[in-house]
Parts: sequence; C-alpha cells; structure tokens
Amino acid sequence: MKIAVIGGMGLLGSAVITAAAAAGHETAALSRRAGVDITVFEQVLPALEGVDAVIDASSIATAKAKQAVMFIARGTRNLLAAERELGIRHHVAISIIGAAKTNAGYYAGKAAQEKILRREPGGWTVLRATQFHEFGKQIAERYGVGNLRFIPTMRSQPVAVHEVAEELVRLAAAEPIGYAQDLGGPEEITVPDMVRQYFSVTYSSNRVLEFPLPGRFGRSMRDGSLLPGPGARLGTQTYREWLAMQR
Repeated sequence: MKIAVIGGMGLLGSAVITAAAAAGHETAALSRRAGVDITVFEQVLPALEGVDAVIDASSIATAKAKQAVMFIARGTRNLLAAERELGIRHHVAISIIGAAKTNAGYYAGKAAQEKILRREPGGWTVLRATQFHEFGKQIAERYGVGNLRFIPTMRSQPVAVHEVAEELVRLAAAEPIGYAQDLGGPEEITVPDMVRQYFSVTYSSNRVLEFPLPGRFGRSMRDGSLLPGPGARLGTQTYREWLAMQR
C-alpha cells in the first residue's frame, strides 16, 4: 500500500518513513520543505492522489495554544476533506496522552485535532503516546540564558520514537478503529532529570533550574495527567538506553 506521511521530514515523520519501508509499503513524504503546506487545501489535494492511507505526523514548534490550534485544526480539516474527495480509506493521527484533559499550550492543538476526528463518521485512528526520549533535549534548547536552562517540573514516561512510528504504520495498514491503545515508555522520569542526564552524557556545562509552572497546564505536568494509564501498552527502550546512543 502507499502511505502519505505528513511531516515526513521531521523527527517522527522520518521514523515513520523508515518503518513503512521496512514493512514493505510505498511512502510519500509531505511537508512544507517538500512543497506541501497542509494549511493550504490546494496543495494538499494533488499531493494525496494515489494514496491508500495517511499518517499525520505533522507538528508545529510553538508553546502557544492559539498557534497550535490554528495550524493543527486547519491542517486536519484539509487532510480529511482531501481524503474524502479522493476516497482515501484511512487517516491515522498521533496525539499526546493527556492532551484533551490538559488543553493548554501545544496540547490544545492536539485536543482540537482529536475533537475534529471524533466528529468524523469513521475512517480514522488516533494513537496517543507520551513524549519521545528527545523531549528533554528539545526543551533544554528552547529555554535558557547562558549555561542555565529553565526546565519546568514535569512527570514523564518517554517512549522511543521508532516504537511509535512502527505502531503508526501497523495501524495504518489495518482497519480504522478510532482510538488505539495508548503507548508510553517503560519508565517514569521527570523532565528536569531527563535534561540533567542528557547534559551528563554529552559533557555539557549547562545547569538546570527547575521550577513549577503555574496554572492548569503546570498542574497537569505534575499530577500525572500526561502519564500512560493502566490500559496503555508500554514500549521497551528506556531513556538510559536512548542516552547511551547519544554519547
């Protein structure tokens, strides 16, 4: 089958391309860098011709809810409209565990995406996962002054991106099921500790200043809302195993 991978040049998207090829599928990587902006319907429609399924691994680098909702919601609606017009049978989306409950920052965009899909009569699957092992590194690169990095107190259970990618491909090749079983990492760790351990193995002189983020978003970071529940499937690669590959 041929799978269109939205955001196919990003962290998750490129892993999906690799996983799909390993499973014997043909792929088309769609992204702004490839000339396809999913917020523009006229670019989406021709790009999806000849496709059997769509995996939406797109993302936007923002912590602002308004920007996240605008990009993700518009992109999702355009993809669904093009899929209906072209007769594409399966739309697979990645979301974040706890996004609908948190509904703030970037998570608000994922909450909006889930809401749009729930209104569809069928033909979709959503996989909710925890943050990837790369999350600590990413957040450390965004917030800081000099060698000091400001990291919010946050409980996490990071998962390997390749394990999420493999599950997305497996789901895309099957029948649409609505919400799939959540997928999380094997061990809980705080994000500040993720960053500290990353700095340690990369011999960085950066230091972590941990602080509690206020408001509903901050509470959700600390109360376990973003952790996999008892019914979730857990991946196998631990954060320490991932770190060992970063030396």
